[in-house]
Amino acid sequence: MSRRFASARESLSVLDMFKIGVGPSSSHTLGPWRAAQRFVAGLDLERELKSLRVCLYGSLAKTGKGHGTDLAIMMGLTGADPVSFPTDRLAETVKAIRQQKEIRLNDEVSLSFDPESCILFCPAESLPEHPNGMRFEVQYKDGDEYQAVYFSIGGGFVSRQDELGVSAVDFVELPYPINTAADLTRWCRETGLSIAGVVEKNELAWREASETRRAVLKIWQTMYECLYRGCHTDGELPGDLQVTRRAPAFNRRLLDNDLDYTIETWRDAIRNSGTGFSHALDWLSCFALAVNEENAAFGRVVTAPTNGAAGVIPAVLWYLLVFEQEQPDDDVIMQFLLTASEIGCLFKKRATISAAMGGCQAEIGVSSAMAAAGLTACRGGSVEQVTMAAEIAMEHHLGLTCDPVGGLVQIPCIERNAMGAVKAVTASQLALFGDPAKAKVSLDAVISTMWQTAADMSDKYKETSEAGLAVNIPISLSEC
Repeated sequence: MSRRFASARESLSVLDMFKIGVGPSSSHTLGPWRAAQRFVAGLDLERELKSLRVCLYGSLAKTGKGHGTDLAIMMGLTGADPVSFPTDRLAETVKAIRQQKEIRLNDEVSLSFDPESCILFCPAESLPEHPNGMRFEVQYKDGDEYQAVYFSIGGGFVSRQDELGVSAVDFVELPYPINTAADLTRWCRETGLSIAGVVEKNELAWREASETRRAVLKIWQTMYECLYRGCHTDGELPGDLQVTRRAPAFNRRLLDNDLDYTIETWRDAIRNSGTGFSHALDWLSCFALAVNEENAAFGRVVTAPTNGAAGVIPAVLWYLLVFEQEQPDDDVIMQFLLTASEIGCLFKKRATISAAMGGCQAEIGVSSAMAAAGLTACRGGSVEQVTMAAEIAMEHHLGLTCDPVGGLVQIPCIERNAMGAVKAVTASQLALFGDPAKAKVSLDAVISTMWQTAADMSDKYKETSEAGLAVNIPISLSEC
């Protein structure tokens, strides 16, 4: 198995773990989009170009069509920003490139480009360094050639071939360096700070506290808008599976079809819609489905820590704000997301958040652990209870495979977000009623176990659509 692309000295910010982008996949859509942007930025566009070709390998080739990898490559080559580009213009932009067989690199230079022949899917080949490899090749009219190989290593992180073995992000000296859960617990004990408090101090190495706060609250606003859209957009998801969106029907049923509210008053409508555990559980599932149905439809989402697992954290946080808080509180949102991000960082550094490397345990499992930690912190849990909740959530996702039907982030991915959210809430409950001093499994132990499990897992179960549900549903559905 290839090595993980994490470093014991890697410095990761909350803004590295939570990235605003476009669905359906952080590794197969957002990563290739960013790689294409980086490649074009390295070209000399003042010289005349003759041709450009992109070759996709391994998991990118096997499931890239269902994930929209070719679409992402084209958008990245144009210089479009996945954070701000209007998602309702994606289809028309790609359609124009296909019809005109021409692309404007970085929106500056036009080049003959037929996606059918210039973006090659090579499923029989895999680059040795990582299953999500892509090679960009360009020829200048004077005969010179230039190429670069990039790897999409999960969560929207991208590494060029010559960067492997080096941190995927710049190293920054932090006041409280954290490489293990034991480090995190020690710093909290020594400083008297919560996990979120330690993270806030570390974030000062990148930016002012007020800037971090604005950015994190913008992340939540993006999550919430995605949640709302997902609960109010009917229809079928893209692709040949013809999956019907379910969140809008959930939303209508739970509100007894009383839809006289706005995005600002939706919370009150939910709070007034009923009581009881079953009712809250229905809403929790609805929230998670909504986000990942938007993700599957190439909507704007936040990697948390990936696009395929984007629904768990916003679902659990919105569940907290609706059912356990009298009023939405920005401080609660900050505590939840800062705590969750640090747990995600531990998995990124010491294991992986890429399904192509570790199966779905690396995506849904990690997101569930992050959500459990954030929820437990906001419920008043101790640092030890927070890490215990993260451990419990991951422990019960160990071995979860990634077997997307038809290479689409729909079956079983969307429902898995609902299950991950439910497990996060359950893990928090267990941790708050538990005694961490008597716990038999530490968070560090479960992270190591997840990585060892990933190493033992057959590559067929790592986002290839070559095993599991992908080959055991009616063949008419899987031929996408």
